[in-house]
Amino acid sequence: MADWCVTKVELTVSCENLRDRDVGSKSDPLCVLFENPGGQWLEMDRTERVQNCLSPQFSKRFVIDYYFEMVQKLKFGIYDVDNKTKDLGDDDFLGEMECTLGQLVSSRRQTRPLLLKNNRPAGEGTITVSAEEIKDNRVVSIEVEARKLDNKDFFGKSDPFLEFHRKTESGWQLAHRTEMIQNNLDPVWSPFCVPLQTLCGGNMEQPIKVECYDFDNGGSHELIGSFETDLIRLQQASWASPAEFECVNEEKKEKKKNYENSGIVSFRLCQVVKEYSFLDYVMGGCQINFTVGVDFTGSNGDPSSPESLHYISPDGFNEYLVAIWSVGMVIQDYDSDRMFPAFGFGAQIPPSWEVSHEFPLNFNPSYPFCAGVEGVLEAYRMCLPQVQLYGPTNFAPIINHVASFGFQAAQQNTASQYFVLLILTDGMITDLDETRAAIVNASRLPMSIIIVGVGGADFSGMEFLDGDDGPLQAPTGEAVARDIVQFVPFRDFQDVPMEALAQAVLAEVPAQVVSYFRMVGLSPPNDPSPVLST
Repeated sequence: MADWCVTKVELTVSCENLRDRDVGSKSDPLCVLFENPGGQWLEMDRTERVQNCLSPQFSKRFVIDYYFEMVQKLKFGIYDVDNKTKDLGDDDFLGEMECTLGQLVSSRRQTRPLLLKNNRPAGEGTITVSAEEIKDNRVVSIEVEARKLDNKDFFGKSDPFLEFHRKTESGWQLAHRTEMIQNNLDPVWSPFCVPLQTLCGGNMEQPIKVECYDFDNGGSHELIGSFETDLIRLQQASWASPAEFECVNEEKKEKKKNYENSGIVSFRLCQVVKEYSFLDYVMGGCQINFTVGVDFTGSNGDPSSPESLHYISPDGFNEYLVAIWSVGMVIQDYDSDRMFPAFGFGAQIPPSWEVSHEFPLNFNPSYPFCAGVEGVLEAYRMCLPQVQLYGPTNFAPIINHVASFGFQAAQQNTASQYFVLLILTDGMITDLDETRAAIVNASRLPMSIIIVGVGGADFSGMEFLDGDDGPLQAPTGEAVARDIVQFVPFRDFQDVPMEALAQAVLAEVPAQVVSYFRMVGLSPPNDPSPVLST
């Protein structure tokens, strides 16, 4: 399709009066976006979960490509999530709305009642979706802190967070919500970025309202204070001369004669910078390096038996081969030489028959590369009858192996190399602590990890590594710098086209590439203008 037919649209979602499916508290809703490109609904993205709230405003936006000449069917599903698994089957379904992207774009804002699976009204609850074309690729980078905030808690101190609201024709609209800082009246929030269009519609003079709340587990967050400003004022901030604002609680001000403020919010940095896309980096010279790791542990079963996950059927395939092919066929286009390292782990290998957790499938340690996806598949087929499946299931060695190349690339201080490790496994990790530490280390490198679970094992440990329900931590307590792990169970895609597996597996990689280079402040190698004038 011609590039001029495509534009990006940002969708903002909120709900009112959702059903309460919890006992002793309120529902903890999130919104899931589904698309129907070929007659089957596929999950595309999720908002954050809003705890104990029946009328949530979701801070996370959905960004979707819009094609005028296509009917793009969308479904917004609302779920009450009370666990840490990604499986929606064990969550309470609160209702859904189906529409087309064309309907949203033409109306700009739609409010509809939520429906159940059989198109019956959910009984209560509405959803509002607003659509806006993204015309600006700049983001606002913010570093903010506060001091002497009011203490709203009887025991301990306030747990403050900030909400940034944009002025619109229909009122104030939530643009960004920071993380909560526990038990601290002088909080320093982590640096964050907000799209310029989201924060102020691209208008530097557009009013911005900042509200400071004390977090409450029950959802009844208590307002500490608020103030209004605009981006022109915020951009004057610097570490030498911060932009400071009195956080005022109007109710308290009316009741208390000598009231001054409820604390000071101080912006140490506020810069408008260009936000590069995944394509900016790829087209600017960034190479995506693809590495495969295959599980050869004994739990897979004897490869000569049809019951084995490594058994190659008469048509020449098994789950391992299908997964490698599906993902590899997409990602190989982003590596100019298409030479991919491929390793196995958990097997006894010749000639010493010692267990190895990092052996090249072609048995050439000095050159473990395979020519294209076809070369990886051929190396796997040739390797299988030459090794003895054993154990245990250790991920850390192969993650650290790829991370060593990521470390070397990071030292070059250019956005020229990024590494994607695809691990295919049939079960639980044995070296969980070492793997957690390896992932935390890799999160600071140009690297992503994709895990595809084959077979019918319990993969709850993999979902834990995914980090979608909170930052993964190493045994030392150190948290990941960014989310780099994507886990997908192969069994969820057995009855759909192979392209669907690749789409689900690779969905988060572009954002992970961008997040790394943004974190380290690197623009595409061939981009001459890293920062736009403010």
